[in-house]
Amino acid sequence: MFYHASKIAGITILIPHMSNHGKSLVYFSTKRQNVLVYLSNAVEKHCRQVGFYHNGVYKKWASYGFTKDGILRLEEYYPNATVDTYKGETGYIYSAEYIEKYYNLEDIPNAIISEHEVLVSGCEYIVDVYEAIQKAIKKGEIILQKYVENNQAKLNWIERTMKSEYQNAENHPEYREFLKAKFDFL
Repeated sequence: MFYHASKIAGITILIPHMSNHGKSLVYFSTKRQNVLVYLSNAVEKHCRQVGFYHNGVYKKWASYGFTKDGILRLEEYYPNATVDTYKGETGYIYSAEYIEKYYNLEDIPNAIISEHEVLVSGCEYIVDVYEAIQKAIKKGEIILQKYVENNQAKLNWIERTMKSEYQNAENHPEYREFLKAKFDFL
């Protein structure tokens, strides 16, 4: 089974759209729990909550990686980031039983891409993304690295990285708004 996350209801065919890879693609995971993180973008949610108007594509926020065993590891770069990003958010997990032609993404475990339309075979409505993530954590399907569990080296890395992100985001005022709100060292 292949899974795809979307905020849009009623999709029956997943159509490729322009991607970060510079071509029209549809992204999937062979693990349902891995697509949960795509049901909310912290940057977009923050801007919506504070009334920061942005006309354009929101910068993506993705503070996760994977263990050597391919388990999604969600990392908090600021206090309560998981609650802040996912609590109260809703969305849909679409499933497909068959994809005619697809490719594995080498840098993301269990992720695949298709350049072709894909017929949806099922849909699950997620009432609260945060609660769904918590269930996956309890089952051992996702690991959560809470902000308070970060050691000093990781905190130093976060500060350096976020300062660099802020400097490099001149063309993304929505991202700068988010970073300034979440990181008091900016």
